[in-house]
Amino acid sequence: MASEIPKPDPIIHVAVLAFPFGSHAAPLLSLVRRLSVTTVASTVFSFLNTSRSNETIFPCKDGVPNVLVCDVEDGWPKGHAPSGNSIEQVEMFLRATPENFLKVLEEAEEIWGRKIGCLISDAFLWFAGEFAAEREVPWLPLWTAGPRSLLVYLETDLIRRNLGDEGGLDEDKTLDFLPGCSEIRKSDLPAGVLITSQGSKPSPFPDLLHKMGLNLPKATAVLINSFHEIDPKISNHLKTRLQKFLNIGPLTLTREPSPQPEPVLDRTGCLEWLSKLEPASVVYISFGSVITLPPHEIAALVEALEETGFPFLWSIRGKSVQLLEEKCSSLRNGKVVSWTPQVEVLKHSSVGAFVTHGSWNVILESIVGGVPLICRLFFRDQRMNVRTVEAVWGIGVGVEGGVITKEGIVKDLRRVLLDGEGKEMRERIRALKKLAYEAVEDGGNFTEDFNDLVKIVTKAQ
Repeated sequence: MASEIPKPDPIIHVAVLAFPFGSHAAPLLSLVRRLSVTTVASTVFSFLNTSRSNETIFPCKDGVPNVLVCDVEDGWPKGHAPSGNSIEQVEMFLRATPENFLKVLEEAEEIWGRKIGCLISDAFLWFAGEFAAEREVPWLPLWTAGPRSLLVYLETDLIRRNLGDEGGLDEDKTLDFLPGCSEIRKSDLPAGVLITSQGSKPSPFPDLLHKMGLNLPKATAVLINSFHEIDPKISNHLKTRLQKFLNIGPLTLTREPSPQPEPVLDRTGCLEWLSKLEPASVVYISFGSVITLPPHEIAALVEALEETGFPFLWSIRGKSVQLLEEKCSSLRNGKVVSWTPQVEVLKHSSVGAFVTHGSWNVILESIVGGVPLICRLFFRDQRMNVRTVEAVWGIGVGVEGGVITKEGIVKDLRRVLLDGEGKEMRERIRALKKLAYEAVEDGGNFTEDFNDLVKIVTKAQ
């Protein structure tokens, strides 16, 4: 843990509790960076996260004004590195909570010389509400996924009463008893919302998310990385279910103010390469840093690119890099890299389709860029996200059968890049893009909601 010289009162100490897996910690840090700049004269922050996650999201541990970077234990015994099993990593971390956070929180209070006056957390960490209640301070959980999935977790008990606890027939039955969910089917629900028979090693997420849904109505305000206009009917309903519901996204567009915009880092030359290609002609492929596409699906996608001849930019990491490079060695119309400035890539005029998973972050980035999606879903809320993309907003397609095949992805690529349907998708996603930008302009919904957030934080005692 770094050390800081305590500041004179009145300074409010804000504790921030991160969930250190997937893409959870980065949006929380984006929010803290914005708050730290906006409230620099009145607040200090302690960002509690595992060391592995902190090393990933912080370029250096002293790089954010007024933020103390704190490492909490990840649950693994000393001398034992975390396994490659993501579920096991989450289980070990959850076994260490909440004691690991409580220990470091007390250390942070000693370093700053003041008790916490406000607590911000990832929404998954429902026990943060108990921390806040014990200290009589505001609790501000951040939901990093979409409003539709948040609604489902808040209404889990109602869904179980209407659809039955057990999975069964009639998988196409819709959630028309919930606002904005008439196109969402029983089969689109995240695993665990309906109680089904568990395997030999059940996931920790169903219980975690159910407890979260029961506790979020107690929060001072629930924050979401979204904007009201993307789903106004759901947003309005969430305002009736929660004490306060604040849309403070898209965080991609609401980073902290800067007198001089930082230059875009393009160490792999992606943007220069894209600038040589025709508008809306390139297939951009990325499944992020956590998800690994199976080898046979990588091969099928390469064969589809070879048959269609579409230029492509493929960002890939880990053990699959060598396999992909071997498969693409005969192709002359693509570029394979280990990293891209993804937000800028998706804003580039030459990108016409985004092949990816169905996480909320990538969907928001696609909307901000105005690029239709081809989604291969993997887990949790991605099934519902992809259904929303395809059936509610009409801005992309889900991979047929849930698995990439040569024939299926050829059809999807042509559908998005060549057919009239693809043109309509681009028009619809550009309309959402316009709403996203309007939301973060002066006078937009983001301004009002973020100002409410600042008032809560700075008036905390």
